[in-house]
Formats: sequence, structure tokens, C-alpha cells
Amino acid sequence: MVKCIFIKNSMNNNIKKLRNEMKISQKDLAESLSVSRQTINAIETGKFDPSLTLTIKITRFFNKGLEEIFIMEKIKKL
Repeated sequence: MVKCIFIKNSMNNNIKKLRNEMKISQKDLAESLSVSRQTINAIETGKFDPSLTLTIKITRFFNKGLEEIFIMEKIKKL
């Protein structure tokens, strides 16, 4: 039996990079997604993982696949 543990609970993401490519501010993105600018900042910095609903809104906004935006940490096998 293989035992696994997560290295980290949160995801990394490319939101800041994508936002900068589109030349939009955190405030503009937040307004488009109906969340606060602080929420966008927390997601970009890895302090907050978005809900499934918000994740879907983000993927639709950027017109990108889930794995093009969010990067789960690799699982470490014991």
C-alpha cells in the first residue's frame, strides 16, 4: 500500500501573470468576478484557495483550462 501526504494544502496559480498580460488591475478583475480586490490579492499570493464557483468564474474569465491557471502541489509518496 502506498502512503501519500500533501506537501502543501494550497495551490499556486498564474492569475497575476494572466491579469498582467491582459493589463487589468486586481480591482478590475475583482469587479468582473463579483469579489473584493482583497480576495484577488489573497488568491494570487496563495493565502486563499477560491471556491469551486469562483474557480469556474476565473477559468471562464481568462478562457483558460483549470490546469493552465491553477497548479496543485505534487504529492509526496512515502
